[in-house]
Amino acid sequence: MSVKERDPLTGHQTTGHEWNGITELNTRVPRAVWFFIIVTHIWALVYWVLMPAWPLVNTYTRGLLGIDQQEQVKERVAAADATRGIWADQIAALPLDKIRDDTLLMANVDRAAPALFGDNCAACHGSRAEGGPGYPSLVDDAWLWGGDDETILETLRVGINSPHPDTRYAEMLAFGRDGMLDRGQIRIAADYVQSLAGLDSGASPERLEEGAALFADNCASCHGEDGAGVQDLGAPNLTDTHWIYGGSDEALFETIYGGRQGWMPAWENRLTKAQRKMLAIYITSLADGGPE
Repeated sequence: MSVKERDPLTGHQTTGHEWNGITELNTRVPRAVWFFIIVTHIWALVYWVLMPAWPLVNTYTRGLLGIDQQEQVKERVAAADATRGIWADQIAALPLDKIRDDTLLMANVDRAAPALFGDNCAACHGSRAEGGPGYPSLVDDAWLWGGDDETILETLRVGINSPHPDTRYAEMLAFGRDGMLDRGQIRIAADYVQSLAGLDSGASPERLEEGAALFADNCASCHGEDGAGVQDLGAPNLTDTHWIYGGSDEALFETIYGGRQGWMPAWENRLTKAQRKMLAIYITSLADGGPE
């Protein structure tokens, strides 16, 4: 089929292509399409002239308007830092109870603290601060070292078993691995510990009495004679059901046999004093039922 031929129905010339009797018309591009193509090219040329656009060897064309988005971002960040520095300095200088009484400061704490927790604490304690195996919950009232403001701030500052020179040290002995108790004695002690928490281990009174003796000889020096824990040592309360590693037969056997040594980083060199205070306020609010 010749290109010069015209379609008898539309009058358009054909392209010369034919498929099973179907011919392709050589129609013009709609004017609207040409309009937008031209406008787009003109806009691109104008943009190239006015804005940074073309990369060069060591730099790029700056454009007639001289707009630099990197500098704009730096200026905005600097302005935000300056604004933040005003209230952050106030938070760093005030005790936590004074901060809680200041509505404006607490508005900043409420905005910043959840992000601080998410970035630095949630990986271990969970996004809801409910903890998990090996990581204590922060939403209950079971504190290893104490839940008052100063204690929480100090724990955040120095960590637990961390390289910080003032760190808190806490370690449970490996009674089975180090040969202080045999497997049978460990199971008896585990039954007694479960009874302290009000759990029914199915142990006989005689077995629990033997467990109490083992507890007094091996555990009471850290956990207290009544098993309620000693916060000065970071020894947990065994009379509640807030278990860090679990309260099942298997978990307790593993804990007593192999010991435990938790770890928390020291945040003194990672977070500012104001950031640690905001975290402390946020953590205590979680223990009290969450931010208002």
